[in-house]
Amino acid sequence: VSVDNDTAKKKSCNHNRTEVNITVEQYYLSNGSWPANDLSDVAGATNYFPNGLPTCPYSGAAYRLDPTTHRVIGHSGDADHSP
Repeated sequence: VSVDNDTAKKKSCNHNRTEVNITVEQYYLSNGSWPANDLSDVAGATNYFPNGLPTCPYSGAAYRLDPTTHRVIGHSGDADHSP
């Protein structure tokens, strides 16, 4: 994998992480509860991700939430793309 390709995948992962975190907040505001930590609640709802829940383009790992902070675990640095 080239350096440019790695950089693009990491940037895409950061974008996905941001989108998932925003969606988690929207879910909470709409439902009064947080989605499941494996994001199955939002993954199955096409109004949140019509094309399906994204996965990390760098590692291929599924995104999941920290049960305390309700934010995406991992995927935040060069060595941290697998939760």
